[in-house]
Amino acid sequence: MHFLDQAKIYLKSGAGGPGAVSFRREKYIEFGGPDGGNGGKGGDVVLEAVPGLNTLIDFRYNQHFKAKRGGHGMGKDRTGAGADDLVIEVPVGTQVLSEDKQEVLADFIEEGQRVVLLHGGMGGRGNASYKTSTNRAPRQHQPGEPGEEMWVWLRLKLLADVGLVGLPNAGKSTFINAVSNARAKVGDYAFTTLIPKLGVVRHKGREFVLADIPGLIEGAADGAGIGDRFLGHIERCRVLIHLIDISHEDPASAMKIVEKELEAYGAGLEDKPRIVALNKIDLADRELAKGFAAELIEAGAEEVFPVSGATGDGINELLDAVLGYLPDRTATEQPGSLASDDEDAPEDKPWSPI
Repeated sequence: MHFLDQAKIYLKSGAGGPGAVSFRREKYIEFGGPDGGNGGKGGDVVLEAVPGLNTLIDFRYNQHFKAKRGGHGMGKDRTGAGADDLVIEVPVGTQVLSEDKQEVLADFIEEGQRVVLLHGGMGGRGNASYKTSTNRAPRQHQPGEPGEEMWVWLRLKLLADVGLVGLPNAGKSTFINAVSNARAKVGDYAFTTLIPKLGVVRHKGREFVLADIPGLIEGAADGAGIGDRFLGHIERCRVLIHLIDISHEDPASAMKIVEKELEAYGAGLEDKPRIVALNKIDLADRELAKGFAAELIEAGAEEVFPVSGATGDGINELLDAVLGYLPDRTATEQPGSLASDDEDAPEDKPWSPI
């Protein structure tokens, strides 16, 4: 399935049905009088957040949504049928923005959340409603109110508890594969991750959702590389894991590059708590890892966790730190996983937080 996190669509609610002009005509009733019924209400445009969707790709091929109009009023004082609402299903985490993207019209953060974005027009009055003591045979009626219409932008922000950031080729895909049920593409080249990935991590009887986004490079805020368009998917995260490749020529500068891009993006990302992890420690000795960790702390990191997504070293300690930022949750353990607290898992790791 292709991933799409932005789409522009046209919405129009249904118009109200016109009222009827009718007169009662029965044998032996000379002056039956007006009996035209009112028109039915037009359909509303309703957006609903549903589970099982994680992309807006359906809106690339279907961009126009119009609710049906209400039914016509009829004789014998029969009111026209109201039109069914047009329900549009969107993924949880979708925001509805105005056409100029300056106003958030709706924000879907829970399953089952429904928002009536456009109301259908009211049905027109039939001639029976105009009858008075002085106007016994009215012939006027109303055509029904027109529906509302607008263009809107849909923007998907994936809901995750923890976000994974770093430079390209920092080992983020290997890491999320090691700790979660994700199956991200892994390759020995930059930008193997082209779209955000989600994975469910289970650790010590608790679970959380981890989001991996494409790597950032210097100038991403100005459009360099893939740019910063996918940073919106970690805006709702409670904590960020900043992975730094130990084989980088200057890990401290690598950390500063990502920090600078987060600050340039804004939206509160620069203020989110961050856990710094020095990745790929299986490629270096302990002394080198300690030296780089000291440089990272000197550059502003509060604590550095040496880890290896390939071998699993240090991952349990890192996940322990992550749980400290999350609310209590219960989940079924998955024995045998690197991200579980299984009895068979190694108790002592050769690496610990520095």
